[in-house]
Amino acid sequence: MPGASRSIVINAPVEKVFDIVTQYEKYAEFLPEVKEVRTSNRQGNEVNVHYKVDIVKTIRYTIRVKEERPTRMSWSFVDGEFMKDNKGSWVLEPAGEGQTKATYTAEMVLGALVPKSIVNTLVESSLPKLLEAFKRRAENT
Repeated sequence: MPGASRSIVINAPVEKVFDIVTQYEKYAEFLPEVKEVRTSNRQGNEVNVHYKVDIVKTIRYTIRVKEERPTRMSWSFVDGEFMKDNKGSWVLEPAGEGQTKATYTAEMVLGALVPKSIVNTLVESSLPKLLEAFKRRAENT
């Protein structure tokens, strides 16, 4: 399964970064490709997160998220358009002096009709932008 993992150091404590990562409905405020996010079916520390994203075209998908406050959030694929699988995680580690090392890992399988270039764009260029957006959000709110 094509995937990638990247880390970034954020000048904010682990608890604050965890809150930013798990405020799904606010993603559209700082992630330009995210058009809409809503949650449903919360049971304890698990919740379904429904995305509408614009990556070349608008794609809708749902993941099941497990929150392990304050250091981990992981997800697995429920259903979606053009996607066969999507799983990954955020792992947050204290990095000293109120900083957090945030590691984002994602693995994705898109449908046979989706060009490999789109998969590569998602994994290689979107990932650093995503991490920078979360970093800015955590450091500036």
